[in-house]
Amino acid sequence: MMRNSLFSAPRRRIAALAIAVVCVALVGVGMHAVHAAGAAATATPAARNAADQPVVAVQTVRVQRADIAQPVRAYGIVAASASNLTTVNLPYTARIVQMRVQPGQTVTRGTALFVVQADPAAALAATQAKSALTLAQGELARTQSLYDKGLATQSQLASARKAAEDAQQALAAQVQTGVAGGNKVITAPLDGVVLQVSATQGDQMQPGAAILQLAGGGKDAHVNVMLGVEPSDAASIHAGDAVTLHGLSTALAKAAADGRVVLVGGAVDQQSQLVNVGANVLLGQNAFIPGTRVSADIATRSGVHWIVPRAAVLKDDQGPYVFQITPQNKARRVAVVTQVENGERYGVDGPIDAAEGIVVSGNYELKDGMAVRTSGGAPR
Repeated sequence: MMRNSLFSAPRRRIAALAIAVVCVALVGVGMHAVHAAGAAATATPAARNAADQPVVAVQTVRVQRADIAQPVRAYGIVAASASNLTTVNLPYTARIVQMRVQPGQTVTRGTALFVVQADPAAALAATQAKSALTLAQGELARTQSLYDKGLATQSQLASARKAAEDAQQALAAQVQTGVAGGNKVITAPLDGVVLQVSATQGDQMQPGAAILQLAGGGKDAHVNVMLGVEPSDAASIHAGDAVTLHGLSTALAKAAADGRVVLVGGAVDQQSQLVNVGANVLLGQNAFIPGTRVSADIATRSGVHWIVPRAAVLKDDQGPYVFQITPQNKARRVAVVTQVENGERYGVDGPIDAAEGIVVSGNYELKDGMAVRTSGGAPR
C-alpha cells in the first residue's frame, strides 16, 4: 500500500502533461485548417479555375494565303498535235527509189528523206510543156513580124500572144511540181521527228498520197497529250487548267513538263470507261516524245485560300475547325471551310489571323480558351 502511494502521484502528473500536449497540437491543426479554408474562400473564381486547368504542350506553324489547287490524277499518251503535223507528198506520180529515214528519227531542215523518180508520163509532160512554150514564143515572133509588115491582122497577133502566155503558165505549173527527169532527192521542209513512213522502196506513189509524216520540233511546237480521267472528276476540269506531266518509265521518273488543258470530253469512252481530256505541252520544255506513256496532275478548283497542314484541321458535329494560339498563350477555336485538298495541305477559308500560329500537334487535347505552352516558346 505504501509503494502504490509513492508512485501514483508522478504518474498522474505525466498523464496530465501528455493530455495537455495533445490538446495544443489539435488546436494548432484546427487553426491551420480554418486559415486554409478562409484563404480558399477568399480566392477569386478565375484564380481557382486557373489553378485547376492543365497546360497543354502544342506545336504550331505559321500560315498564309496563297494560290492552291486540287490535283486530279490522269493517265495517257503523248501524240503529235494536228497543228504541228506535216505530211510530205508529191504532186505527181513517182516511184520511191530509196527511203533514207525511219519512224522516230529526228531530222533537221534540209535532211534527205527519200529519193524518187518521176513517172515517165509526168516527166514527158514537163518536157512537152517546155517544147510548147518554145513553139508558142516562135509563133508569136513570126506573127508580130507579119503584123508589122501589114500581112497579119490584129486578131491573129492577139491569138499568138494568148498562146504564148498559156504555154508560159503551163510550164510554170510543171516547174512548181518539181518534176524532173532522173532521180530527185526530197528533203525535210522543217526540223522535227519522223512519226510515220507510209511508203517503201519501189512503191509507185500517186499525186497527193502521203509518203511520210513529220511532227514539228521547234520551240513553239506543242504536243497533244490525250489523258483519261474518272467520270466523277471530269466535271471539275476546264479548258485552261494547268497540267503537269510525269514519266511512267524509270528513265523519265524525274522528268516533268507543264501545259494546259485544251478540251474535255463530254462522254465516257466505251473502251477505257474514262473521260478523254486533251492537253498541250511545249515540246521544247520536256523529254516526252510522241508515243510516250505518261501520268498527269491536272490542277482543278484553283484559288487563293489559307494553306494549312492536313494535321491542323479537326472536325466534329459543328464542322471543321483549327486552333490558333493567342498572344496570351490561350487556344482559340476557329471554324473553317475546306475548299481544296492537295496532298498534305488543305486550302481553307475562315477568320484566321496570320499573326497567330496554327496548332499542328497537341490539338486533339485542346478546348477553346485552354492554356497552352508552345514548342520553343513561340509559334514556328
